[in-house]
Amino acid sequence: MKTAETLKRIEELTHQYLDELNPLSIEQLKLQSNENEWSLGQVYLHLIKTALYMQIGNIEKCRSQSADAVDPVGEKTEAGATVFALGGFPPERIRVPASPQYTPEQPASKQQIIDGMHAVLQKLKEIEPLLEGISPRCTSLHPRLGALNAKEWFALIEMHYRHHLLQLARLKAILNSTETV
Repeated sequence: MKTAETLKRIEELTHQYLDELNPLSIEQLKLQSNENEWSLGQVYLHLIKTALYMQIGNIEKCRSQSADAVDPVGEKTEAGATVFALGGFPPERIRVPASPQYTPEQPASKQQIIDGMHAVLQKLKEIEPLLEGISPRCTSLHPRLGALNAKEWFALIEMHYRHHLLQLARLKAILNSTETV
């Protein structure tokens, strides 16, 4: 997928997430079915923070490298090769133990989420035209997927947003079932 197409898809996904957010109250966004399950608001903040600090941060890291001075950091892992061959994550839950570094905080407000989703999209619109000028030899390591170049990090944002739609649907179903009881 070309980066302009990826950006268009991220834009569509952002609007989908915002449409899903619209009818929810802050109480609904903070509701957790149990202590091991994220709230809907935590899913949104996870998407925002992962995009801004991990994925865009690594695009910037690739951008700051000189293609002539690159000492390759490795290759994609088997998981990374599979994700990119499939064009997305398999429809499986990925469980990471709760930790202050990984578990998102609860949102302070709906506006925080709206502003965050818009900030990610704005930053991606600024980055997308620059991607063509970043050498694919400039890579940065993903902890599970291995060495990714700037375009792959960019594509990963769309894949990540798409992957979490499954979690969003599952959590909304739980929310709807608790409200009808």
